[in-house]
Amino acid sequence: MKIGLINGLNGRPDTDPPAPTWASIKDRALLAESIGFDMFVYEDALLYRGKEHTNGVWESMTMSGAIAEATSTIRFGQSVVNSPYRSPAMVVSMAEALNEISGGRYVLGIGAGNTADSDYEAFGFPTDHRYSRFAEAIEIIHSLSRTGRANFEGAYYSVKDSEIVLRGTDGTGPFINIAAGGEKMMTLVARFADAWNWWSWDLTAEGIAGHLAGPIGLLEAACEEVGRDPGSVVRTLDLYSVTPPGFEAPDDRTNAVFDSAEAIAEHILSTATSGIAEVRLDLTDTTLGAIEAMAPVVDLVHAG
Repeated sequence: MKIGLINGLNGRPDTDPPAPTWASIKDRALLAESIGFDMFVYEDALLYRGKEHTNGVWESMTMSGAIAEATSTIRFGQSVVNSPYRSPAMVVSMAEALNEISGGRYVLGIGAGNTADSDYEAFGFPTDHRYSRFAEAIEIIHSLSRTGRANFEGAYYSVKDSEIVLRGTDGTGPFINIAAGGEKMMTLVARFADAWNWWSWDLTAEGIAGHLAGPIGLLEAACEEVGRDPGSVVRTLDLYSVTPPGFEAPDDRTNAVFDSAEAIAEHILSTATSGIAEVRLDLTDTTLGAIEAMAPVVDLVHAG
């Protein structure tokens, strides 16, 4: 099984813990790579509005280019690119450039978008018809990324004789991982995705299996409907949250994943019963020491 590390790009100046900087993000990526994490994951957002203040977020495609250059072996990418932020053809152009810089390590995780509208309205993006917009976008993205060409006329997106001439690495296009939980979205996964991503929070192993059973059933039904082998869709899971070995678990997490390295690894590996091939972890402590403490967990998960 593969294991990834989830990282935040958001914060405010003069906070504790401090908001991430490029230097701190790079340090986390390089440390994650050095101890064997397979994937470095982060959000795609523009701001988070709270009751008392607003958190800013570093723009994720720009950060992806820097991560591509700074690292050498670890795969990287957004957990879920917010599709409405960028035109579908531009998404493919960006992904191809990131694969060229990184030697094919960029993963295009993408979805229909956040349910919160605050950053959409603040930056002038549409908030309506998210599924319908995404259905058009992913068709364009798939065609361009797989063939380098697309023609499409839709209600929300149109491309005419679109071409991606410069293709990153081997020219096969980015690995596409669609985040989806509902029936209609699962049909798009079955038609267009290399992988499916979902999430879970502080649950026992049995709880996670139960949480995933419904979406996995929809995924398998969608694959059957379009004539695809469900086993050909890689399954990934974002797991919130894990306390590294030797660190104190938060008091408000009844079933938070914490204990010895062996117990944490066993918890992660238990998701294989649901067919999960990669688990990406959100840590309750964001320090470099917390990442380093996960080294034995990474080794145990790889040993399987």
